[in-house]
Amino acid sequence: MKYMILSYASQQDYDGMVGKESGKPAWSREEFEAMAAFMTEFNGKLEAAGELVETRGLVEPVHTRRIGAKNGELFVTDGPYAETQEVLAGYWIVECESFDRATEIASELKNCPAPAHLIDLEYVDVRPLADAAPDFD
Repeated sequence: MKYMILSYASQQDYDGMVGKESGKPAWSREEFEAMAAFMTEFNGKLEAAGELVETRGLVEPVHTRRIGAKNGELFVTDGPYAETQEVLAGYWIVECESFDRATEIASELKNCPAPAHLIDLEYVDVRPLADAAPDFD
């Protein structure tokens, strides 16, 4: 079974990671390098175990476009969006034996180094990938 692990961040978080003033303490170079090293090792272990299908980080939300419709008219807006603080920051697709194993993998992300003010705010979601559209009875 395949599962998607989703991580979240805000534009402030992206700014802080590269040392920009954001209203929150900026990351130090050492904190950023520790996070990058952790992710490289984490992904390498998943790849070696044959459980990693794909992983990607997403660029900061300021480079997002939202497409929608209002009153039948198409609209496109540029991000970030005041109504949404947190956005998808990255994902992993893993293939493993169970939802419990996918949860165990995702739980390891709590060991990722980060500035102290972020540790208790970080979370990830784990969702099974659908193999087909649901049947409606």
